[in-house]
Amino acid sequence: MLIKRPSDIPPSEITPRELFDNRRRFIRDAGLLTVAGLTGLGGLNANAFAATSGQSLGPLLASPFSTDEEQTDLKSVTSYNNFYEFGTDKTDPLANAHKMQVRPWTVSVEGLAGKPRTFDIDDLIKLAPLEERIYRLRCVEAWSMVVPWVGFPLAALLKEVDPLGSAKYVEFVTHYDPEIMLRRPVIDWPYTEGLRMDEAMHPLTLLSFGLYGEVLPNQNGAPVRLVVPWKYGFKSIKSLVTIRLVENEPATAWNKAAPQEYGFYSNVNPEVSHPRWSQATERRIGELRRRPTLMFNGYADQVASLYQGMDLKKHY
Repeated sequence: MLIKRPSDIPPSEITPRELFDNRRRFIRDAGLLTVAGLTGLGGLNANAFAATSGQSLGPLLASPFSTDEEQTDLKSVTSYNNFYEFGTDKTDPLANAHKMQVRPWTVSVEGLAGKPRTFDIDDLIKLAPLEERIYRLRCVEAWSMVVPWVGFPLAALLKEVDPLGSAKYVEFVTHYDPEIMLRRPVIDWPYTEGLRMDEAMHPLTLLSFGLYGEVLPNQNGAPVRLVVPWKYGFKSIKSLVTIRLVENEPATAWNKAAPQEYGFYSNVNPEVSHPRWSQATERRIGELRRRPTLMFNGYADQVASLYQGMDLKKHY
């Protein structure tokens, strides 16, 4: 599903251009967005992630996948979200997600693995000290946007648990606490998602701990979330607690809720219409004009080979 920018976002919700440009200059000067000429900047201090959202993560390596497109402003990305556990209105997560405690936190990796393991969140962050990067990626979250995510490839974690040859898919399960989260059965809680193993091992599939060089806010999926930029946003599951290696295609939350609208793959595809609207064009947050939707969200050169020979209208 291409989630469109609604018409009811007031101008006050968008950071003024002058502030946005000043912020970009600050981040650029701190070395966060420069793609060329970066070499061996030190690893992140994992203790920084134990702090509250908004804390700076210090200098980061830039990803070779980073786009040079203008990034979406921070306020839009952090104040208008899809996180149904905290409410179905786009502004509910900002209002309610602060109730979620992100320490202590563990992520269990289980199933068809030679070395299944439960990771404390800080140990998880330390897994790939040379992989900590800022990935400035086109994404479809609550709208079309460009976000500088901080993270490293999920493959680094999966290699730690030694996947068995019989593991063909990866299932993801989000945190769910009915004491502070929505109890109405909007979907079958807890929220679940899945990827094929080769998709999960692709270097563009990220575990993210931050954005804009800062600790990930709760409403954006703290303390750790998935980012799969060539797919629609609901595939990028938030606040992960379980990763399960399985043999068969796992059921996913939105596919169970509305299989006629949400397929397992959910690749960004302008040639496949949602039952209720076309997905051939999109509107990026902050823009009035519509632009053509790019196949695989512009990452066809990187990921199209994963689907060679597949009918992507049938396997939507």
